[in-house]
Amino acid sequence: MTPLSPQYRAETLRKLVNEEVDVLVVGGGVTGAGVALDAASRGLSTALVEARDFAAGTSSRSSKLIHGGLRYLEQLDFKLVREALKERGLLLQKLAPHLVRPVKFLVPLTHRVWERGYIGAGVTLYDTLGGARALPRHRHLSKRGAFKAAPALADDALIGAIQYYDAQVDDARHTMTIARTAAEQGASVLTRARVTSLLRDGERVVGAKVVDRESGIEFEIRARTVVAATGVWSDDMAEAAGIPAPFTVRASKGIHLVVPREKIDLDTGLILRTEKSVLFVIPWGRHWIVGTTDTEWDLDREHPAASRADVDYVLEHLNAVLRTPVTHDDIEGVYAGLRPLLAAKAAATTKLSREHAVAHPVPGLVIVAGGKYTTYRVMAADAVDVAVEEIGRPAPPSWTDRLPIVGAEGYHELWEDRFAVAAKSGLPLTRVEHLLQRYGTRIWNLLDLVEQDRELGAPITETSEYLRAEAVYAVSHEGALHLEDVLTRRTRISIEERDRGVAAAPVVAALMAPLLGWDAHKEEREVANYLARVEAERSAQEAPDDAAANATRLAAPALLPS
Repeated sequence: MTPLSPQYRAETLRKLVNEEVDVLVVGGGVTGAGVALDAASRGLSTALVEARDFAAGTSSRSSKLIHGGLRYLEQLDFKLVREALKERGLLLQKLAPHLVRPVKFLVPLTHRVWERGYIGAGVTLYDTLGGARALPRHRHLSKRGAFKAAPALADDALIGAIQYYDAQVDDARHTMTIARTAAEQGASVLTRARVTSLLRDGERVVGAKVVDRESGIEFEIRARTVVAATGVWSDDMAEAAGIPAPFTVRASKGIHLVVPREKIDLDTGLILRTEKSVLFVIPWGRHWIVGTTDTEWDLDREHPAASRADVDYVLEHLNAVLRTPVTHDDIEGVYAGLRPLLAAKAAATTKLSREHAVAHPVPGLVIVAGGKYTTYRVMAADAVDVAVEEIGRPAPPSWTDRLPIVGAEGYHELWEDRFAVAAKSGLPLTRVEHLLQRYGTRIWNLLDLVEQDRELGAPITETSEYLRAEAVYAVSHEGALHLEDVLTRRTRISIEERDRGVAAAPVVAALMAPLLGWDAHKEEREVANYLARVEAERSAQEAPDDAAANATRLAAPALLPS
């Protein structure tokens, strides 16, 4: 086991200064983590650097779905759907069953005769493409059957429905766990390490200059090839290499609302058509996630902000089909993310392809971009295939389709034995199930912490679903360096608690402090930074448009070393 502890980070910094690697991956989102895992598992010496935290950008702000993209069937993009459904099956059954689980959706029908046949044919194809039988087949529902599953819907919202299955994931947790798996395969992974420039030897890229954002120290990492998996920052990597961008990546903003489960009386998720795209209502524990929008964004990419107009848009389309409207006061959390879309000759970002591209613009540099969360593993394998050609020595083909990520091996058996785990640990069954669905077979690490200190078996706050042990484990094993990392990505307190984690902040900071060597001043500063961020996001959500929301969000202080 290779825990991403503070000690691991210090050792990794020392190691990367002195050793050349085969592959240097820039970017700690799901694609970058996937590239690091693919490369390391093929026996290549590998390093990954991420400017902020794992999944700090797009990969923690998605709709949290692992899906084939039902709407891409309408675009006749069968290859993309087949590929994504194959990946969905692998994730559900073998690669990450502790983090990826089935979720059912209702598609309301509003037109008689033609719509049921048209959508039904599409969903039938969806059930069978790419070996998609990992989930139950779709069902046709009458109007009465649809309202039984979805009492919250207004009388005129449908004349019948089709129910089908997809899958969902905690995207940030999944991304971080892929990075942990890469480390266990021998990769050196380092967060809070920003690439400032690329190193060149003539035309060839031979590494990168990197600044450790925790200490401010700049150093060089030498590499036989650099793979940039930087999402909406892809064009910046081409600029750093001093070359024209091989393709242009445009940022499309999507926002999601989090509302309490009891506010919408449904026994299923929903997928609703809008004039631009689709709107999902996705079950998420004690909550619903509702989204998304799709609007071009050319402002700050690190902290995309949701505006009042965004929130109103989602509520308007949601409430159009509900008996009892959801109000602004019902909203527990809001988050905004940027999709990296490959630019094409299209008038709007909603028309751009979601397929990925791998470019090799100069010797020693590979850039991968586009795609969708579900197909991260395919994107990673394609990028490493190009990198292997660049390195010039043989490496085995990708085998990540057979490599379970941390916590997955033996999960199904342990889930069946969860009653015994609860009895042995002394924790309620619901707590044990919660832990199993976040840590899989690594639950024993958490239970060991609780056994050593029973106070860590208590929830972070009275209303929290998360145990104090989880905050400790986030630092000792999962690479968390700041309060925001724990409240926003290792847990989802920042969007699931109505106060956005304000009450939890001092509790979690106190748990983190001794592990990270924080003094009282540093601990207080972490809390103050987090509270300022919450306030800035709340204020941005009252701003009328993108420009005002962006300016308001940027008022929050950045995380800087003391």
